[in-house]
Amino acid sequence: MTRPADPETARPGPRLRVVADGEAEVPWPDEPDPGADPWSGALPAPPSTAPAPASPARPQSVWNAADLMATDFPEPRWAVPGFFAEGVSLLAGPPKVGKSWLSLGLALDVAAGRPAFGSITVEPGPVLYLALEDTPRRLKTRMGKLLAGRDAPRELTIVTEFPPLPRGGAEALDRWLTANPGARLIVIDVFAKVRGTSAPGVAAYDADYAAIGYVKQVADRHSVATILVHHVRKMGSDDFLAEVSGTNGLAGAADATLVLKRSRGKADGVLHITGRDVDEAEHALSFQPESGNWLLLNGPASDHTVGDTRSTILAHVRAHPGAKPKEIAEATGLAYDNTRRTCARMAEAGQLHADASGSYTVPEP
Repeated sequence: MTRPADPETARPGPRLRVVADGEAEVPWPDEPDPGADPWSGALPAPPSTAPAPASPARPQSVWNAADLMATDFPEPRWAVPGFFAEGVSLLAGPPKVGKSWLSLGLALDVAAGRPAFGSITVEPGPVLYLALEDTPRRLKTRMGKLLAGRDAPRELTIVTEFPPLPRGGAEALDRWLTANPGARLIVIDVFAKVRGTSAPGVAAYDADYAAIGYVKQVADRHSVATILVHHVRKMGSDDFLAEVSGTNGLAGAADATLVLKRSRGKADGVLHITGRDVDEAEHALSFQPESGNWLLLNGPASDHTVGDTRSTILAHVRAHPGAKPKEIAEATGLAYDNTRRTCARMAEAGQLHADASGSYTVPEP
């Protein structure tokens, strides 16, 4: 295992862990013994009096076809059913779109056993959150908003500095998972902070694939869901996978790829997802600025990506009071079913008024 050339300058800074009021102080000295391994304390170790947990056995890698077909395998372990299964999930999105709010909210929910996205039941368990672009002060502020007065979960460990995966980071993750065998989730925000540098002459695709491989080997060994927060390209694409920054090696090595999109200034977003253990899908989400939460919306994502559609309908109804959905659709070129559903939702939201005949008008301000 390689080490930084100068341990004194490369030693990790203070770490942050969520604790409840009144919990005993845990001694994490900022200045360890100069002779000690500077990365040995990158994550809290189990109490010295406790027996060392056994690492999981390496999975069998060579089979004959008959034995493979006769073997019963457990179902994948899910951190968030339908979204994040065991293995590596790449969560990408533009800067400031809300990825960190989403990932921190998931970490808190899974650690506490609260419904993820406001409605998805999860199993509680230890969670490790590498918040590598945030300060303890900012994290405390964000968690205070997300928790809304609830107690901080004891099962959430937060780390603000961490070694690159090729230089001890993968081993540190393995040690933490070995000490926390019931772990449900790891979040690395952002992946670029721990991926390390590529060897000279290595093709970009191979370098990206290998970078994911470091964490995937650990995640697979411990059957734990691992989220790598990442960015997208500036130029958009009809294929959401093509928007992930880097080569196809990243999405190719990951077990699942999720891309979060939302128009700047709008609360609604769409989470596009595809992977080996998840069905390709689009999920509509709503960001709640007052609480920092992302909530899953009911129905197909297309039912909620209606910002421009609503504007079009409002403009037509203002100009043609009493219009019905079929008339609106024919005049604007919108799909009739989408127009009908959108008009009904706008009426529920108070943006339109519907009479008994199904005609719509814009309410008086």
